[in-house]
Amino acid sequence: MKILVVEDSPQVAETIMDYLALAGHRVDCAYHGQAALQLLAQERFDVIIMDVMMPRLDGLRTVERLRADGIATPVLFLTARDSLEDKLAGFRAGGDDYLVKPFAMEELEVRLEALSLRGPRGDMGVLCFGDLTVDPASGRATRAGVELKLGKIPFQILTLLVKRAPQLVTRQEVLDTVWGDEEPDSDALRSHIYALRNVLDKPFPTPMLETLHGQGYRLVTP
Repeated sequence: MKILVVEDSPQVAETIMDYLALAGHRVDCAYHGQAALQLLAQERFDVIIMDVMMPRLDGLRTVERLRADGIATPVLFLTARDSLEDKLAGFRAGGDDYLVKPFAMEELEVRLEALSLRGPRGDMGVLCFGDLTVDPASGRATRAGVELKLGKIPFQILTLLVKRAPQLVTRQEVLDTVWGDEEPDSDALRSHIYALRNVLDKPFPTPMLETLHGQGYRLVTP
């Protein structure tokens, strides 16, 4: 297996990598979420081990972003948090398995092998809401059969909104998912929402993108 370990503790990362390498696997490492996203944009892995609590960009937001980018690699969350709500949050973010620290290396390897055999997620196909379709893997979106020409960030925002539609997505959720810990200035989100609205709504008779002032954004069907 080719495995990516995303873990902010060098000691923990080295222990995992040494064990898996001795077991015959190819292993690479990233020490925070931003580094993981950069690596995953360049290389393919069979499975990802993802720590939850990390600086700059935590594991949950990292997985949400890679799923929004259409990366279907199985993810095993590794964390000391063991409550049901924590586990559910991991699965909602796009995780495939959840292992609580401390753990046995043998169990970690068996779980990784099971995820690798299962292969990439099968639910990363086209997303639909009303007459809107979004394909995270190809970066394409259409409305009523018309292709929407969107930049990278407006497309990420649209992907998040259509995944949650018709539920409200808070402004902070958009910031966390798209930018992680590197939040832009106050005008950046507004300008990207404006760009998204111009492409998604302006050429069509009825709007889909709603802004609830002081709350967030949502998609509605005409």
